[in-house]
Amino acid sequence: MRAVLREKRGGRIASGPPRLVGPSVASVVRLGQTRDLRDLYHALLTMRWPTFLGGMAAAYIGANVVFALLYLAGGKSIANARPGSFADAFFFSVQTMATIGYGVMYPQTLYANLLMTGESLLGMIAVAIGAGLVFARVSRPTARVLFSRHAVIMPYDGVPTLMLRAANQRRNQILAAQVQLTLARSETTREGHAMRRFYDLRLSRSRSPLFALTWTIMHPIDGESPLRGATQDSLRAAEAEIIVTLNGIDETFAQTIHARHSFIADDLRWDSRFVDILSTLPDGRRAVDYSRFHEVSPL
Repeated sequence: MRAVLREKRGGRIASGPPRLVGPSVASVVRLGQTRDLRDLYHALLTMRWPTFLGGMAAAYIGANVVFALLYLAGGKSIANARPGSFADAFFFSVQTMATIGYGVMYPQTLYANLLMTGESLLGMIAVAIGAGLVFARVSRPTARVLFSRHAVIMPYDGVPTLMLRAANQRRNQILAAQVQLTLARSETTREGHAMRRFYDLRLSRSRSPLFALTWTIMHPIDGESPLRGATQDSLRAAEAEIIVTLNGIDETFAQTIHARHSFIADDLRWDSRFVDILSTLPDGRRAVDYSRFHEVSPL
């Protein structure tokens, strides 16, 4: 079974036409699983900004609507408000929750004062929670790592080698960067059970003390490689997916960041090489041409 996978490139979800790939965590439909309210905080931190801001606005308006109806239920409980006016009760609720207090309308009964006290308390709690959520979302360290759209397979020192490129898009360094490459493919056991298996791919270099510009990640396809003898057709038939994960310490935030990307069989370019993007300027400085970062050329 094939499913649609949304790529995550450089810390952002990349939009575009759907790609058919093997099953993954992002594309699995969870049947029979109920949502747990204890994960609400995690959901609020991970949802997209338009959804988050829309939810916050809806909750704010909804709470004021509820309090406006409660004020109206108390009769003429708000001074200088038009009798039975929902608009006046609503805007009085907004002023109370936001602790604005223009002084035009004010509670004039015990019922209204008690309701105003409860709303003020709720408003302070809501402001604290909202500010904390926004700060947590903004201050959360994320990586901006660019991965090449294609991976190439070419001879390197006489050994067929899988290569892909990564680049740090920020003007700082990722310290103690580590990268892992994993092959996921569908297999059938001798007993006839279909399952998804994962194989770690050995890299020529899996660590970099300072990741500032670009990094060519290489896996030699030798006798011990799970990719030995594989072709594009065999990888496509096995719904193969090559998953790359990179993590390190952002020197600005001094916190761990991570990024991931995946390649399917149609993303591999056989007997091809990456176009050289490193050059030296006349003044001796090194330059990286990101406009040709994804380009490959046949051998």
